[in-house]
Amino acid sequence: MLLSDLLAPERVVVPLRGATKDEVIRELVAAALPGRPAAEMEAVVTALHAREALLSTGIGEGVAIPHAKTTVAGGLLLAAGTTPRPVDYDALDGRPADLFFLLLGPESAATDHVKALGRISRVLRRPGLRDRLRQARDADAFLRAIAESESG
Repeated sequence: MLLSDLLAPERVVVPLRGATKDEVIRELVAAALPGRPAAEMEAVVTALHAREALLSTGIGEGVAIPHAKTTVAGGLLLAAGTTPRPVDYDALDGRPADLFFLLLGPESAATDHVKALGRISRVLRRPGLRDRLRQARDADAFLRAIAESESG
């Protein structure tokens, strides 16, 4: 499973405009599910906040991977982005986050969901990639950094 296969330019937001955890989550949900009815979007946001209430998905080093299982997503969906200023995300290391990957999927894709979370985590450990993603000025540069990292 490659992140470059799960992401698309329209689901990468560089820069994210949100200044709070909730604003960033809502912006990523809008990118992941464009044109969906407000009630569906709100259901996804609620599912993400419920997951955050269990344990923050701010994994440290300025990275957050909000994720939830939801019937609104017909399959595995990944959206991503960066913020120009780090956002307080209740991360495990206490640092604010500025690099975000939102993962959504139906309960029926639970195995793929876990594999994707693992893949995101592994890819983001690669030397220099986090910096390249933070320096990306648009979705194409962001996606190119991921694709080059995965191919190397």
